Amino acid sequence: MSTSIETHYTAIAPKLLNWLVATGSPHAEAADLVQETFLRIWRMRDDLAEDTSAVSGLAFTIARNLRKNHWRDDARLTFVDEIRDGDAGSTAPPDELPSETEERLADLRTRLTEAFSKLPPNLRDTYTLFQVAGLSIREIATQTGATENLVKVRIFRAKTKLRQILSEMGVTIP
Repeated sequence: MSTSIETHYTAIAPKLLNWLVATGSPHAEAADLVQETFLRIWRMRDDLAEDTSAVSGLAFTIARNLRKNHWRDDARLTFVDEIRDGDAGSTAPPDELPSETEERLADLRTRLTEAFSKLPPNLRDTYTLFQVAGLSIREIATQTGATENLVKVRIFRAKTKLRQILSEMGVTIP
C-alpha cells in the first residue's frame, strides 16, 4: 500500500472523531477510540486497498465495534452515576462563570443530544455518518449495507424527525 496510514489518518480521523462524539461518545473516549482504530488499521496496512473510501469504511466499522465493546465492558463496571457539571453547584468565582451565550450554546447542545437520542438507531447512525462524518451516500450505503435510495430516505426522515423533536422541545428552527 503506497498511500500512507498518515494520509488516511489525516483524511479520516477528524470525521471519525466528530461522528463518535455526535453519536454519544465523550470527546476523550472518542479520541481514544480513533487512536485504537488507526492502530488496528496500521497493523493491517499490508492488506489494505489504496482507496481512501475503503479505508474510511473500515475505520468507521472498527470504531463502531470498539465503542460497542467499550460500552458493554463499562456497563459491567458502573456502580454509580457520574456527577454532572450543573448538579453539584458551581464553585467558580462570579467573574469566571460562563457567559449567557455560552450557557445558551450549552443548553442547545444538551437539547440536540437529547433529540438525537430519541431518533431510531438506523436514522441516527445514517444521519450522523452523512452530516457529521461527511460520508457520501454511496459510502454510507456500503458501510451500512443499505441501498443508496434507502440511505437518502433515512437522511430525510432523520431531518424531519429532528425538526419535530426540537420543535416539541421549544427550539425554534429557521
